[in-house]
Amino acid sequence: MTEKEIGEVFSYYSKIGVAAIKINSALKKGDKIHIKGSTTDFNQTVSSMQIEHKKVDSAKKGDDLGIKVDDRVRPGDKIYKV
Repeated sequence: MTEKEIGEVFSYYSKIGVAAIKINSALKKGDKIHIKGSTTDFNQTVSSMQIEHKKVDSAKKGDDLGIKVDDRVRPGDKIYKV
């Protein structure tokens, strides 16, 4: 299984379970991602994403977006597309 690094977490909002990420490759709803860091390591499907508090179905290279995450993440964690 090949994984391609597509971005990095720069912030995490624990109350709402959302990671703020900067991406360097396209990402869309339904994509499977792997989030990995020093204490983070899980896979999930992208179910909800927002740019500037607006729901979107896809994002392009260079976008900053918020995605709903299944577990706690930390700034600096890498995001991989599975």
